[in-house]
Amino acid sequence: MFLKRMWFFRAMCVTLGFFLAPYSGAAEAAHKTIVFANCQWDSQMIHNEIAKFVVENAFDGYKVEYATGSISLIWQSLLRNDVDLDIEEWVNNIATYNDDVARGDAIPLGELVPNTEEGFYVPRYMIEGDPERGIKPTVPDLKHVRDLVKYTHIFKDPEDSSKGRIYGSSPGWEIDEIMYKKFLHYKLDAAGYSYLRMGGEAMIFTALMSTYNLGEPWVGYLWKPSWVAGRLDLVLLEDEPYDPELFHKGACEVPSQILRTISSRDFPTKAPDLVDFFRNYQTGREEISDALAYMEEAKASHAETAVWFMKKYDSKLDEWLTPAQAKRLREALAKH
Repeated sequence: MFLKRMWFFRAMCVTLGFFLAPYSGAAEAAHKTIVFANCQWDSQMIHNEIAKFVVENAFDGYKVEYATGSISLIWQSLLRNDVDLDIEEWVNNIATYNDDVARGDAIPLGELVPNTEEGFYVPRYMIEGDPERGIKPTVPDLKHVRDLVKYTHIFKDPEDSSKGRIYGSSPGWEIDEIMYKKFLHYKLDAAGYSYLRMGGEAMIFTALMSTYNLGEPWVGYLWKPSWVAGRLDLVLLEDEPYDPELFHKGACEVPSQILRTISSRDFPTKAPDLVDFFRNYQTGREEISDALAYMEEAKASHAETAVWFMKKYDSKLDEWLTPAQAKRLREALAKH
């Protein structure tokens, strides 16, 4: 009897296998995988999570995966169609961008953030003071990058009090070369400053936060959107008007650029019903800085911050989607 039962059980498993295997394969085939670029900076990862939630909840038949790597590696993967979408790309940092677009290997879909900001910043309390914190202004006449030559004694280098310190960008970033040339152009080296390159986003933010919390002097490179710019009250120092010939010499301001959503050549054919969403998908410098600040203060994940963002900026759902799609998305958000 035991053997008969075992034979029956095995027969049933084999029979069910014939039915379940095709079903499982069909279910898997019903979902197209969309690959997002992940270069591992926070604003891009929040945008990725927002877009992932939208794609998987307001549309049918898609799942999202991430390809993680450096900017250059990911860009080459997009040109090979191994990555479908680079949702937040600082295109001014891609040397081949215009040529890649002209060949049709990269397709600009939307203007994600239309107004970035970069340059040398100082805390506002240094210029205007902060009565609530008992801080008096220490550089009330500081407006332009060139004015820094007068304040070497204020922005002291913690490791050498005879010098001043300017916090630079991160080695390997294209902007670092520009900011260092700016440092030389305005003769800040001759004025006694050292230029300290920081080892990535986290170190830049940590250096600023620790100084800001103490109400002490700080001057260095920063950009918007970023969580620290959304959380702290900072002033961008003025510079000469942008000129493309002067820019690479460090002799003018860093131009505001449009952060773009870029797709691979084949994406519009692979997922035609997603194209309009990504063309419409836009956040904004202040809004995403707000989200980054929330993530830091609440110790939230990128996915949690994405849900928070869509609930707080609910009206954007109607800008991105059709009424029916927006309704589906709100229903999904209500469950979180």
